Amino acid sequence: MPYYVYRVGTLGVLTMLAEFASFRDASAHAKAVRAADAPGTAGRVKVMFADNELAAEDLLGQVREAPPSIADDD
Repeated sequence: MPYYVYRVGTLGVLTMLAEFASFRDASAHAKAVRAADAPGTAGRVKVMFADNELAAEDLLGQVREAPPSIADDD
């Protein structure tokens, strides 16, 4: 399965930047893009491992559940 590098824009608009066969190459590309971006936008480049481009976009669009906290213990 390939690794996809995406830019997550305003309102969750996804733009695929590149596709790689190895995580090392995808991670290096994402870090280079983040370094070239303006300050404050570095968190908007994501690496996703998926079967295809559509699956990667689906995974990026899913809302993640918050991790459990100590306050939840009863």
